[in-house]
Amino acid sequence: MAQGAGPASTTSLDDGIVATAETCLAAIGQAREAIHGVIFGQEKIVDLALITILAGGHGLLVGLPGLAKTKLVETLGTVLGLDARRVQFTPDLMPSDILGTEILDEDAERRRSFRFVKGPVFTQLLMADEINRASPRTQSALLQAMQEHFVSVAGERHDLPRPFHVLATQNPIEQEGTYPLPEAQLDRFLLEIDVGYPDRAAERRILIETTGVEDTHARAVMNTEQLLTAQRLVRRLPVGDAVVDAILDLVRSARPEGGDPSVAKKLLWGPGPRASQALTLAVRARALIEGRVAPSVADVKALAEPVLKHRMAVTFAARADGETVTGLIGQLAAKL
Repeated sequence: MAQGAGPASTTSLDDGIVATAETCLAAIGQAREAIHGVIFGQEKIVDLALITILAGGHGLLVGLPGLAKTKLVETLGTVLGLDARRVQFTPDLMPSDILGTEILDEDAERRRSFRFVKGPVFTQLLMADEINRASPRTQSALLQAMQEHFVSVAGERHDLPRPFHVLATQNPIEQEGTYPLPEAQLDRFLLEIDVGYPDRAAERRILIETTGVEDTHARAVMNTEQLLTAQRLVRRLPVGDAVVDAILDLVRSARPEGGDPSVAKKLLWGPGPRASQALTLAVRARALIEGRVAPSVADVKALAEPVLKHRMAVTFAARADGETVTGLIGQLAAKL
């Protein structure tokens, strides 16, 4: 009896994954369309941001001013039905400005007690604008929230909402008055998303559609429960041995110790096991938004740069020879 129950359970589980996937695929397709109706010419950026959220992670958006990074985060919050807040990071921003603080209350009988007032981190989608302008102390406070999904204030634990995502922006120029993110915090970001200039056709559309009397506004397509269902589905999608081996080959080859001989001596430090975990989740999410229920090696190649770029550094000698992290990742991905 027990032996016969095994295959039936497996079949029902597979059927459940397929049924859930069909529902999620329709909702995700509508969400992508709604986002593209507001964000023009950034299809790859939009997909990477969606992958980050579907995989349950945090994203670091790196790009010059005026490239719709803030608009993208606002649109994602609206379309996905998430409670979103924005914090402008400055050098004088304190941890309490993000996490919250305790205030002294007095009731009608003049009895005093402390009450915790939640900060903007208590949201489902937090936009940390110009995160590298905050002091290391403030960055460390946000680091705990990103990793543990709770914060500690005055010795008390306060859980964050579910889901909880941080999409941080960073300006690659104007480095005066900034505090570079430490490696430990960079590693907490699932993807580093480079936001570039739109092409001519996209910029033409931007000029026409955003300078008229009426502006295009995002609309809600999904809700929190649908998003949580999609995130659970991502973790249930099967990953073949060939994809697992490709992830391991890629990540392990990008390390200065035991890595690919052609790049190992050029690396100062490389990705750890968290990069393998991030890539495994990201390739599943990418497969889902492209209408598939299983990732492929092509997904690993496509996501190699955004997953590994912020988890590696080249030596000074390699930089002097013109080597870049992006170039080395391309060399390693091409060997898969």
